[in-house]
Amino acid sequence: MTNGNDGPSSVLQTALWNVQQTVRRLKLTDDIARRVIEPAERISIRIHPVIHDDGRMLHADVFLVRHNDVLGPTKGGIRMTPTVSLDEITGLAMEMTWKTSLIGVPFGGGKSGIRADPALLKPAEKEVLIRAFTRSVQRHVGPEIYVPAPDMGTNENDMGHIRDCISYSGGTSITTGCFVTGKPVLLGGIVGRREATGYGVVSTIAAACKHLNLNLSNFRVAIQGFGNVGSVTASAIAEQGACVVAVSDISGGTFCKDGLNVQKLIEHVKTTGKVKGFAGGKDISLDDVLETECDVLVPAATHSAITQKNAGLIHAKIIAEGANAPLTPQADDILIDHKVFIIPDILCNAGGVFVSYLEYTQETQRDQMTRTEVEHRLNNRMKSTFELVFNRAEKTRSTMRHAAMDIAVTRVVDGILARGLLP
Repeated sequence: MTNGNDGPSSVLQTALWNVQQTVRRLKLTDDIARRVIEPAERISIRIHPVIHDDGRMLHADVFLVRHNDVLGPTKGGIRMTPTVSLDEITGLAMEMTWKTSLIGVPFGGGKSGIRADPALLKPAEKEVLIRAFTRSVQRHVGPEIYVPAPDMGTNENDMGHIRDCISYSGGTSITTGCFVTGKPVLLGGIVGRREATGYGVVSTIAAACKHLNLNLSNFRVAIQGFGNVGSVTASAIAEQGACVVAVSDISGGTFCKDGLNVQKLIEHVKTTGKVKGFAGGKDISLDDVLETECDVLVPAATHSAITQKNAGLIHAKIIAEGANAPLTPQADDILIDHKVFIIPDILCNAGGVFVSYLEYTQETQRDQMTRTEVEHRLNNRMKSTFELVFNRAEKTRSTMRHAAMDIAVTRVVDGILARGLLP
């Protein structure tokens, strides 16, 4: 369960660490603890789709995990990276169980993965791979089973291809019910889904400032990761008057003490594909971004970005976890000792799954929601959930992470007992 002197560092190890500590705090029996911790289903599939332009054969490993469906069908995105593994998907599915439980939507936790590098695929090649993935997992996907969505390496176009593949296989123009969320709006998607996670991150930061009597408009913000979550977070928090001083992606970072022009940076990234080289800032390293003098740090890139080795170099007052498991447990302990206020991932980045729930209900009811309606419901849910967690943390004199996990796991346990212990 450990990695050298830094303790758990993989997504699965960190997820297990957090839930095991929660089990101890809640004094759960061994039998209930097993029901809470162990995944319901872990699947590995090998697919061999032919890439049509030159006849090459692409071999890809596919993983699908349904961690817990006590509170509803499992929900979680499709991650496409060259290194994704069954253990990584298991850890992410476990995180989704707590996230859906905490944010109060009737879903459980699931996740899927495709081991491939999307950067090396042409659009037509990626579509072939996505459709092959869909056919291979179709018996495990459905509105009452597992409902996928975009994640790292996948996007709304991929979700449109999944929906089309499923409806085509059934000989229908559309699917009966919601089989996938994060689709293009024209294909049954919902307005605001792409921005939802980033908006949710900013909503929890604003709520933290309110409860801590801090002024967000005077804050300096650093963001690690400038994909969908990081870029939307940067844009939204700048609109609230905060000064975004440092941003990074896989290519490197950029810094400006007087504040980066976020919209120009977004255009730069669209044009060049990377943050590095932005004319409105000074190139810095990835580590420099994490260690920037700032009030709010948003790790929105990958897991285990902040460890025992660099936690003591963090200067932020607030850390908002835009990514899943960006802090190792040892880093968490160090930062708590340094009085850093941490907004845990299962709360901070839950905006995406909440709006996915709205998309699920919209498609089920053949309804359409406006952007104003979506943003209003998202903001209210993020604020009310933040207050619930904050009040529990204050009452129990615990951390926000402990309070969030305690609430989420208790709800799952209550669901287990309400359904009954027998098959």
